Amino acid sequence: MSYSDYRKGLSQLRSKPEKAKKYMKHNFSKPRKFGNSTKRCRRCGRIGAHISRYDIHLCRQCFREIALSMGFRKFN
Repeated sequence: MSYSDYRKGLSQLRSKPEKAKKYMKHNFSKPRKFGNSTKRCRRCGRIGAHISRYDIHLCRQCFREIALSMGFRKFN
C-alpha cells in the first residue's frame, strides 16, 4: 500500500481487520530493551541528552529548569 495521504490508507484498513493486523505488525515500533530509546526523560519524554546519573533520568533541558529545586548549585 502506498498512498500520498496516510489517512486514506488507515481508513481503508479499518474495514479489513486482517490487513490492519499485518500493517500494525510491520509498521509500528516494538518495545526496546536497550539503546538510546529506552532512556526517556521522566518529565517530558524526550530521548536525547539524557542524564541518568544519581537516578535523575531527566533530559538536559528539564534538568536546567529544576536543578536548583533539586539542590544542585551552579559554579562559574
